[in-house]
Amino acid sequence: MYNLNDKIRNLVPYEPVSGNFKIRLDANESCFNLPDDMMRKIKEKIASVDFNRYPDPMAAGVCDAFADYYGIDADNVTAGNGSDELISIIMQAFMMKGETLLTIEPDFSMYSFYGALSEVNCCAVKKNDDYTVNIDSVIDAVNAKKARAVIFSNPCNPTSLGVQREDIIRLISSVDSLVILDEAYMDFWEESLLDRVNDFDNLIILRTASKAVGAAAIRLGFAVSNRVNTKAFRAVKSPYNVNTMTQEIGTLIYSDTKYLKNVRKTIVTLRKSLYNDLKALACQYPDKLSMVNGCCNFIYIKSNVSEDVFKYLLSHGVAIRFMGEYLRISTGTQQENSELIQLLKEYFK
Repeated sequence: MYNLNDKIRNLVPYEPVSGNFKIRLDANESCFNLPDDMMRKIKEKIASVDFNRYPDPMAAGVCDAFADYYGIDADNVTAGNGSDELISIIMQAFMMKGETLLTIEPDFSMYSFYGALSEVNCCAVKKNDDYTVNIDSVIDAVNAKKARAVIFSNPCNPTSLGVQREDIIRLISSVDSLVILDEAYMDFWEESLLDRVNDFDNLIILRTASKAVGAAAIRLGFAVSNRVNTKAFRAVKSPYNVNTMTQEIGTLIYSDTKYLKNVRKTIVTLRKSLYNDLKALACQYPDKLSMVNGCCNFIYIKSNVSEDVFKYLLSHGVAIRFMGEYLRISTGTQQENSELIQLLKEYFK
């Protein structure tokens, strides 16, 4: 009789908030769909796709467009089927069974998940009580545990806080381990290290099209590293891991520099406005809400009535992310944010 092995026997599928809700603020997606003129170009491009042919295995076009947008060399870029695939590849190929992976908690849960599937030892350094990161503690932990790799998001999901560029450089320079820097939300901040990947042999940066770029549906991510690591990345990934439609759509989006810069600026403005409105509410009910002023496209809130608030909003057609005693709320459009705030005011009354 066949039995599942221990590492997968008790796993359950990832289940986001499901259902039809008029306002979705739960997944940190962009609140804006692609503009009509870009949608028209996408439809024209898809109409010309040869569906009987495999996609470009190196996804050269979209890697070039990504590199041009961020002002880096395309020789440092590998495309993936979302950042999740790239994280999985790192765990499977850049690490060996039994080696140690260090995370910095709380953080994106999929790091340790993919690490466990790859049979590496996962351990964590805790963040400070105010959710900030003590880089010296991370350096000490990496060296003491002889960690083969350390991975964390910067800025962080879910806390929304970031670590300054200089501190990240100090970490990279102080350890022999691989530093995997997930910059999924760096489009909303100004502390990226994309321009420094060729200065280090132990740095991999992850980027995604699912947040500021507003293309979560096409599942597109990128790993950026020096040429040695990039050559290895391209060798170990699946040959046709990014489908042709995703490549074509991604190329069109990343080529529209003006649109991307404008929508990024708009989202940052909306997030700041949402934070101010939520902060005003927290000042009215300090025993119920505690705010974190971060640098992503979402707000991180501590609340002793978090589950009740979550269910109340769901009952009124608004989905946010419930995380125990915390709530994570992505910024929506101005209208969506206004409806959210009105509902919260009614709840707390």
